[in-house]
Amino acid sequence: MLYFGLRQSPLLSGACSSGGTGTRNAKMAADLGELLVPYMPTIRVPRTGDRVFNSECAFSYDCPESEGGLYVCMSTFLGFGREHVERHYRKTGQSVYMHLKRTVKEKSTGAAGGVAPRRRNGKVFLELNRDFNGDDYECDDEAKLVIFPEHHEISLPNIEELPALVTIACDAVLNAASPYKKQEAVSWEDEIQVSRHARGLQQKDNGVQISPSGWKCSKCEMRENLWLNLTDGEVHCGKWFCDGTGGNGHALEHYRETGFPLAVRLETITPDGADVFSFDEEEAVLNPHLANHLSHFGIDILQAQKTQNGHMDNEMRPRAREWEMIQESGHKLKAVFGSGYTGIKNLGNSCYLGTTMQVLFSIPEFQRTYVGKFQRIYDYSPLDPTLDFSTQMAKLGRALLSGQYSKPPMKCELIEQVGREERKALDWQQQKGISPRMFKAMISKDHPELSSIRQQDAHEFFLHLMSLVERNSVGSENPCDVFRFLVEERVQCCQSRKVRYGQRVDYCMRLPAPIQAATNTEELIAYEAQRREAEEKMAAPPAPVRARIPFTACLQAFTEPENVPDFWSSALQAKSAGVKTCRFGSFPEYMAIQIKKFTFGVDWTPKKLDVSIDMPDTLELSHLRATGLQAGEMELPDLTPPIVVPENSRGNPVNNFLDSADIDESSVMMLAEMGFPPEACRKAVYHTGNMGAEMAFSWILAHMEEPDFAEPLAVHSFVEAGPSWSFMEQQPPEESVAILTSMGFPRAQTVLALKATNNNLERALDWIFTHPDSEEESKAVSNMADEELNNNAVPGTEGHSDTALSATQARLSPRVKDGPGRYELFAFISHMGSSTKSGHYVCHIKKEGRWIIYNDHKVCLSEKPPKDWGYLYFYHRLSSS
Repeated sequence: MLYFGLRQSPLLSGACSSGGTGTRNAKMAADLGELLVPYMPTIRVPRTGDRVFNSECAFSYDCPESEGGLYVCMSTFLGFGREHVERHYRKTGQSVYMHLKRTVKEKSTGAAGGVAPRRRNGKVFLELNRDFNGDDYECDDEAKLVIFPEHHEISLPNIEELPALVTIACDAVLNAASPYKKQEAVSWEDEIQVSRHARGLQQKDNGVQISPSGWKCSKCEMRENLWLNLTDGEVHCGKWFCDGTGGNGHALEHYRETGFPLAVRLETITPDGADVFSFDEEEAVLNPHLANHLSHFGIDILQAQKTQNGHMDNEMRPRAREWEMIQESGHKLKAVFGSGYTGIKNLGNSCYLGTTMQVLFSIPEFQRTYVGKFQRIYDYSPLDPTLDFSTQMAKLGRALLSGQYSKPPMKCELIEQVGREERKALDWQQQKGISPRMFKAMISKDHPELSSIRQQDAHEFFLHLMSLVERNSVGSENPCDVFRFLVEERVQCCQSRKVRYGQRVDYCMRLPAPIQAATNTEELIAYEAQRREAEEKMAAPPAPVRARIPFTACLQAFTEPENVPDFWSSALQAKSAGVKTCRFGSFPEYMAIQIKKFTFGVDWTPKKLDVSIDMPDTLELSHLRATGLQAGEMELPDLTPPIVVPENSRGNPVNNFLDSADIDESSVMMLAEMGFPPEACRKAVYHTGNMGAEMAFSWILAHMEEPDFAEPLAVHSFVEAGPSWSFMEQQPPEESVAILTSMGFPRAQTVLALKATNNNLERALDWIFTHPDSEEESKAVSNMADEELNNNAVPGTEGHSDTALSATQARLSPRVKDGPGRYELFAFISHMGSSTKSGHYVCHIKKEGRWIIYNDHKVCLSEKPPKDWGYLYFYHRLSSS
């Protein structure tokens, strides 16, 4: 029988006395069944769909390899480190936990030169992470049941002694797959099988070598959607699609003529693989021998870069210097450790998340909100803290700032262990960083793009995070306040010359990168000519030349008027040309700036502008402050655009759907690319008057919590233009008002609270308690609403005071901090690669007067921060003194 014992845990309650221990343990073993009887109803067997967290704590990044191991609740299957397990016991009363402990040490070597890794319990921890090389280390795995509050331990396995239910439950917990592996599996496409032709594929020795660029179909002029036959090296175009794209189907014709079954799409080749199609099996397939098959035709898969324009290596080479400069390759960087210097492990295309979170948790307001209050957040967390936003933010922030997961090797250890293998033993313990799997799963929940394993745009993720922080900051300090600012938009009708001023909330300044303002135009023209010549001759591309753009030119482009096509002028009551200019209605404490390096080609393929911008260390924006309506300017009438109603539905009181011709579909497509529901994108574009994706995006941020956010756009059948009913359209649902008034709150106050919280009942209730002085204000708002309704119903009556209404609406708006427009650079995020859908992100942050580079789990002193190569820049306000 395997080892069995029941004992008092020295780890949990101190060392036990040695006298009589064997007798006491034997007696406990005999009474084991009776001991577990009170807890049997709380011990569950994981069912299909249950998530078992046997590799990570819900409140920290402790795991079985940590000093205290990991405790898995046998009822909820949540994992807890030693510091947090008793909190869960006190909150839930759940007494039975499985304690998992892995001890990793350098493998002992003998005369034979080494032994295989040794595991005490062979079936334990099959899904745990392995940050060490199995050839260099061995591990001892232990599992035991721990009963609280007595802290009794029952060593596992004990098949003969444990009740059958407990044995089954323990086995299921030990062997449960990681919940993150399940999520990653869902992210992949339908299962693709290995082709039966892959292993024995015969390739012709015909001397064919594939050029890194200039590909073209052998039978036509197609240069896109090209497929390389893996038998003879012939390149042909793919099939034709109904939208006019694709090819002429010559790859399939070639198969019918030759019978050569496998082909690979050239544009998709990367070090991770490529798209392979089997004409014989008539489906996409896997080819485990793809690297060898490609090398036969001169293609090195490790140097390949996926593209959409048929230039595999041509894209990789110009970006090589970008990777070297941003990652500071060639410099001997010194690793740093301690509080604020913890790296974040890359889960595979998750560097956009890691870099953004490193920057945010270097800001005092985020530190104070989540790390400074972590005890309170943990104590009031829901029963499943893995899906709670505040809990996971506190967990990540505390891990980054505590220094617990960034400890330098001790000097004595470095002196004693001078061999390479001994130093390696320290590396896996001290320099592996934290793995944000639980955080990524929580923050990407219900988001189709973020929940995938694809690379994402760091700017889009930053805005997504801002919306989540806003949504989860109820009646408490909101760290987003430091980024939030007002943008004043001035739109002028080119025909009537009248203007309209409006304000919107934003979190990031989007700065254009005007290529035409480059200071090295002649070099760029010469490079482009050489590149085209090399492409035609199928030769290697020339050394890349990057456009150098002055920051002042970017700022000038930001301030220039922007055309607004199909602008509906309320003065003309017709569509007209319009121009829009933007200025700052306020200056935030922290200014985030996006360099608009990414754009779309004519085929909607994401492209990256290869530019270098001399971003300043100190930034002066005061001259861009908004001034409001100027003397001599005439405002456009406050009228809503007329709605075109089909003839067969005129007079019908039911809602009619807007004709697609009235919506800018290009803006809809850009928003949908960010992962928002298509119908929500259409509503955003419509409600912002077809004034571009940027304004529509702001509308989405403000309305994404509404219950009908993703419902199709429906408009009332108003045929003629009339006064704006925007104030009345914001009235909250009557059922929500009824719920709050039934609690004894005045109707006017509940209406005000619901408006201030986007009709969220829970947040509205908190808002009422945190705004005790709002009752008088709510009465004033209610009176204004009644007055507006009466004024709109009776023509000729005078309206209420615009000043009073504006003041009230301003109080309902999100909090905005204002101050001087002088800033200093403290962080920037850089992107390497040709598209937001690929490549890699790193960030540089200035801490304690030093620039630090964060490259996934590696954190080092920066020798030469590439400030002119960044994508997102972060500035903090300079004091007026």
